[in-house]
Amino acid sequence: MVKYTRANLKRLEELFKALQIAIRYEKGNFQSGYCIVAGKNMVIVNTFFDPEARMNILLEILETGNFDMSGLPDDLKEWYQKIMKSIPQPSM
Repeated sequence: MVKYTRANLKRLEELFKALQIAIRYEKGNFQSGYCIVAGKNMVIVNTFFDPEARMNILLEILETGNFDMSGLPDDLKEWYQKIMKSIPQPSM
């Protein structure tokens, strides 16, 4: 299980930075809590969310996106694989 700590949130932010995807925390009326800006490598997350909600949103984006993880540093690759294994998969 993923621990919702500020340190893990920081690691997620580092992962997005390594993927060359900017994260901005902004005020807004986002129905789902985030907005992916079309045509740009940018994710905007609602600033009013606590660290747990922010992490859930960033993890959701990683799960649904098709990102090239080959260019990541080894420590971030290992951490990404570990965290993806710990997320419960939906049962069919």
